[in-house]
This record gives sequence, C-alpha cells and structure tokens, in this order.
Amino acid sequence: MNFYIVIPAHNEEAFIKQTLESLVTQTLLPKQVVVVNDHSTDNTQQLVEEFTSKYNWISLINTTSSDKHLPGSKIIHAFYKGYETLDEDYEIICKFDADLIFPTNYLERLAFHFKTNENLGMASGFCYIEKDAQWVLENLTRKDHIRGALKAYRKKCFEQIEKLKPSMGWDTVDELLAKFYGWELLTDETLHVKHLKPTGISYNKASKHLQGEAMYKMRYGFLITLISALKLAYKKRSSKLFIDYMEGYFKAKKEKLPFLVSNEQGRFIRKLRWKGMVNK
Repeated sequence: MNFYIVIPAHNEEAFIKQTLESLVTQTLLPKQVVVVNDHSTDNTQQLVEEFTSKYNWISLINTTSSDKHLPGSKIIHAFYKGYETLDEDYEIICKFDADLIFPTNYLERLAFHFKTNENLGMASGFCYIEKDAQWVLENLTRKDHIRGALKAYRKKCFEQIEKLKPSMGWDTVDELLAKFYGWELLTDETLHVKHLKPTGISYNKASKHLQGEAMYKMRYGFLITLISALKLAYKKRSSKLFIDYMEGYFKAKKEKLPFLVSNEQGRFIRKLRWKGMVNK
C-alpha cells in the first residue's frame, strides 16, 4: 500500500533523527515522507537534510509560524504545509510526531489491517514512554483511541471527515466523525511505539484551557464535558487541570466560538459518549 507521511517538527533535534531512522528501516517503506520544519531554532533542519540527501522519498519543508506551543492549530497548520506538497496517489495518509521510534514492521502491520478490512478507516499502534529504565504504556486515554502522535487514515475516510481540523481536539473529532460515517477504528496492541517526549510536557495554562474549548466545539454539552474533564484530570492526577478545562469550556461558550461539527454530528457524538459512559 502507498503510505504518505507528514511529520510536523518544531525544535526536535533530540528526537527527529531516531524517528526518521525508524522509518527508513521499515519492512514496508513509505512512498513519501515530508518533514515540516516549523520555526525551529535548533539543528532540526540540518538533521533532516542528512536524510533528504540519502533518500529521494524524504523531503523537507521549512515554514515559519508562531514560536508559541499551541496544541492543535499549530501542528495541523504545519501538517497542511506538508500535505499540500503531496500528490493524490496515496492510499494511507499519516500524521506522525517527530519524537517517535517505530518498530520495523509498523507500516507493514498497518497495511495488513487496512487490506483485510475495507471498512477500516483509521489504525495505529500504542505509545510507550520510558519510566524507571523501562518502556511502559503511556496510559492517558482509552485503549481504543488512536493517539494524535501516530494517526493513519485510509484516503476515503480522510476525505469524508473533511481531513483534519486546526483546533485542539482534532485527534478526537476525527475519530468521532469517522464513526459518524460508519468507519471502523483499530489499535494494534502488538505495535509498541516509543514516545520520546511524553504528551503535554510543554503545555501551558492557555493550552490547557483549549482542552475545555475543544469539548465545547465538539458539542459535548455541559454534563459530558464535566465528566470528561474529571476523568482527564484524574488520569493526570491534577485537580487544577479540571478547573482549567472547565474554564476553557465556559469561556468558549461565552464567546460563542464556532463548532467543529454540525448539529446532526453533535447529536451522534453525544449519544456515542453517553453510550460509552453507561457501558463503563
């Protein structure tokens, strides 16, 4: 299968080389890899150029955006800078982070899943982080959730969900919309991806408010937002995060920010969320 990969990167000199090395040694090589060097002030560009000089299917795009860490919008705008340079010959489009080490059979295994299930819209492995000299599951979300760090989409699914939303919550709304259109999702527990920089390590308070804003924009409503915020804060062992999330929700509601989904999609999302909560 034709895998096209876009990797947004901002000051990733400590990790990007390991990520690219893990991709050039895949048992099924990607057809194209585009690294989008977004406002890096370190040696990210030079390290990527070492690979572009050796592999004609790896390319580099340099772009300049804000140097602020803005989860969601910044990374997706960078993604599109790379995506726009690609042709339409892909079967699977991937948005990968620049701080991952993939097992050598990662793309081959994903290709197997996509080939054997025509209704499979999205798939991934699992992120593992180093803790006490061991690699352990980065347990921040449900096991059936495909992490934003390693998204892989079937082309038809990607187009049907209208691609990626430049907003915090993009990596949740994409799954919800895929389900709305009847696609299946898969996470393969045998695929252990090393995540070198744990999620949220550089989030500031403004960024944390965006999580609550995203819940509003996905039309969760107050009760689902309340429960989701409690759950996320508990997983991260921080009552302060709960306050940040709820402040973000009420701020977005007061400002009447535009939603990411339609009324019909919002009803589907709320029904799906309530069903999941009741089952648990």
